[in-house]
Amino acid sequence: MIWLLVVLLAYIAQIAMILILEFRNPSKAVAWMFILLLFPFVGFITYYFVAKDYTKRQWLRLRGRPRFPDAQAKLRKRISIVRTAEEAQNPAFQHQKRLFGLLTHWPKNPITGRNLTQVYSEGETAFSAMLKEMEKAKDHIHVQFYIFRADGIGAKFQEVMIRKAKEGVKVRLLCDGLGSYLLRASFVRRLRAEGVEVHFFLPPLIALQSRRLNYRNHRKIIVVDGTVGFVGGLNVGDDYLGLYEKNGYWRDTHLQLRGDAVYFLQMTFLHDWRLASGKRIDEQGLFPDHRCEGSEQVQILTSGPGQPRNNIREMCFGAMSVATRRIWIASPYFIPDEAVYTALKTAALSGVEVIVILPYHPDHRLVKLASLSYVEELLAAGVKFYQYTKGFIHAKVLLVDDLLASVGTANMDMRSFFYNFEMTALLFDQGTIARLVNDFERDIADSVPIRLAEFARRSRWQKGMELLARLLSPLL
Repeated sequence: MIWLLVVLLAYIAQIAMILILEFRNPSKAVAWMFILLLFPFVGFITYYFVAKDYTKRQWLRLRGRPRFPDAQAKLRKRISIVRTAEEAQNPAFQHQKRLFGLLTHWPKNPITGRNLTQVYSEGETAFSAMLKEMEKAKDHIHVQFYIFRADGIGAKFQEVMIRKAKEGVKVRLLCDGLGSYLLRASFVRRLRAEGVEVHFFLPPLIALQSRRLNYRNHRKIIVVDGTVGFVGGLNVGDDYLGLYEKNGYWRDTHLQLRGDAVYFLQMTFLHDWRLASGKRIDEQGLFPDHRCEGSEQVQILTSGPGQPRNNIREMCFGAMSVATRRIWIASPYFIPDEAVYTALKTAALSGVEVIVILPYHPDHRLVKLASLSYVEELLAAGVKFYQYTKGFIHAKVLLVDDLLASVGTANMDMRSFFYNFEMTALLFDQGTIARLVNDFERDIADSVPIRLAEFARRSRWQKGMELLARLLSPLL
């Protein structure tokens, strides 16, 4: 009897600890308690290693604070910053000054005024543009991806990076330690042997030791000579070219940027490089004067553990809250938090056209079940859901009225909002928004609608599995 009492007390102590530690996030606490009910001690051990809050202060003590005061001060004097709604290129902001006030409330991420953008809707054209710009490099190439594979397209990147390193160009590659865990050691050794600097962000062993396995760097960035950059949904792998039979055609959205916004891609790369390597990069030559004559206004937003505010989540909620005509979302994973869920529901009930495009064939079964658990109530509120059938849709796009478009690395899910290091580009140019609207309409044509009457008739087993997945959704 005594040992049973000891076990019971230990179990109660585990639950009490989770309730205390996760009091700011009730849904996360419920998910962990559910895991504890199923796997009492294994669940707590898992919690211990993966659920520790990312405390930036502790991490910076280990790696050093990644500040770049000289670069930031120079940029403030050099770049064109849009400070008032009257200066906004998009006339719609004359009637949405409240949203504009939110977007200008992040002083480290201003709306920049001199940019050119190019939208890519599939891997072949995007990778071709990336490699072409890398070939032109004279000073440096900075490459950062969540997943980097040693396959066909990975080999092409490797060859270009090695060739440019031999020419004297500084080449740096940063990969996420878990996302690129399967990248062959021989592939990395060759890069390093030929002069390419390679680092991994929180490799599994270090992440376990520091109890931060749950926090991943999901950003995808390329910066060439500080004047041209890329950001979006693509990782480096043949599957992103549609060469994997399982996924088929791969639909994604990626951006090429020129102008002021590239400086903020560069700043983010330097920040992540310092955290991953503990090394500071000399800023000389990293922020050159650009000759971009474009007039597009672009804002680069970042979010991640340790940041005082969740810029991307705040942007999504703020933009959805003021929408009057449309909210269109494309995301491979749809697990909204309570705020975004409520914003979508109330917008649809208010007559706003809310459309969400999801994959028909998921790459993660449990995530699809969790996504579907949100569908029925939103369908009843008037939200329209489509499932992409042409292949796999991996684009992360948000379109709100004619106000703005968001293209980046963040999915519409809690992992992107709370656990991952993410980045998105806000676009305000009417021509660019129109291009993305056309892409979205084409995606709808390649999708099938989810109809409420039919969806509501799914089996109790299916509903039960969705409920189970939803309980775990804060951790997916």
